[in-house]
Amino acid sequence: MSLRKFLNELDNAGELIKIDTEVDPKLEIAKILKEKDGQAVMFENVRDSGYRVVGGVCGSRDNFARAIGIKKRELLRHLAQSIQSPVEPEILKRGENAKCQEVVKREVNLYEIPVLTHTSKDLGPYITAGVFIASDPDYGLNASFHRVSPISENRMVARICQRDLYSYIKRAGGEVAVSICIGLHPSVSLAAAISTKPEINELAIANTLHPLTLVRCKTNDLCVPADSEFVLEGVITKERHIEGPFPDITETYDIVREEPVIEIRCITHRKTPIYQAVLPAFNEHKLLMGMPKEPTIYNEVNRVCRCRDVLLTPGGCSWLHGVLQIEKNSPDDGKKAIDAAFKGHKSMKHVVVVDEDIDIHKPSDVEWAIATRFQAEKDIVIKKEKGSSLDPSADSDMTTSKVGVDATVPWDKLKGKSEGKSRDNSREKFMRIRLG
Repeated sequence: MSLRKFLNELDNAGELIKIDTEVDPKLEIAKILKEKDGQAVMFENVRDSGYRVVGGVCGSRDNFARAIGIKKRELLRHLAQSIQSPVEPEILKRGENAKCQEVVKREVNLYEIPVLTHTSKDLGPYITAGVFIASDPDYGLNASFHRVSPISENRMVARICQRDLYSYIKRAGGEVAVSICIGLHPSVSLAAAISTKPEINELAIANTLHPLTLVRCKTNDLCVPADSEFVLEGVITKERHIEGPFPDITETYDIVREEPVIEIRCITHRKTPIYQAVLPAFNEHKLLMGMPKEPTIYNEVNRVCRCRDVLLTPGGCSWLHGVLQIEKNSPDDGKKAIDAAFKGHKSMKHVVVVDEDIDIHKPSDVEWAIATRFQAEKDIVIKKEKGSSLDPSADSDMTTSKVGVDATVPWDKLKGKSEGKSRDNSREKFMRIRLG
């Protein structure tokens, strides 16, 4: 399924907002996306552009579930399974038609694309939904998100975080072929946001979530989703340019840095392409950052105890705060789950562990568990270690204090545990009343 087929599905369900009046890609569209946060919005009439713009496509867990064809409660386990057992996608043979190559432009003009400017403090317009495809001789294809801003008709500056693509560039001596794909099915976007082992191809994860077909690019040997709306083919160069400021997931501005310049040598796109944007620091951005980390936490916690559910909470920027639901079968399961969770997501700063009867998607349920089942003197874990570069309160070297809260039913309060009796009969004092 392509992005536009998914948009048609949303439209048929009455869940795609369409705006026909003229809108400005500089600041105005971002303002409207903020007002409609969590909803998919199509802008049909964009000032000084013949292209439509869509945002908020991945603004809810319901949309991800709909796109993959599963129920929302199945997302975590489905993602975890796809990461563990990815299936490589089909690649079209050279000469076979691909939608993303219906139009091929060797004369590049990035300013023809209606890239959004989000705040008045931004460096300029920023592509926020661009998935970078690169390759390494040892590790193969990699798909990842990086913000990127046009600085001339054929050059862009990109914020390359120190993850797989960063190591690819370093291993290649500073220059790497890259293709930037814009306008993708939610399954591809979700897979590209996952951080896993370098040798695992994120596009294989995408194909496991939903069938995907790839095509080879026109000016390099990279393979990209054949149904992309836009593909920008180019080279990451050794040249550097200032990058930032720009809003980050914490709803604060990221700092200004010197970052790599990308030279774009060819643009291919569909006929009447749709430019896709992700509003930074709001719902869609947070889900694309946080949701892919939940299965990695889930898999790690399952190594030490039975994990039932994981949530990186919106109030914690869907990055710094998490809640785990476990099936507790031994006294130290809560603390083991805390250690495993921090291992599964090294940027997480605070985590709360609760029992199966607590709905981790309800903050009041989690707070109730802390109020009735937690004693700080013995149920808290405090660590001092590397955290997230996105945490404004962390030390300059990213060192931070991490806190784990074991809000599961305390084992030593359970009657009969030492006499070998069933624990179930002694849990009543910790259970909520049921009326009716």
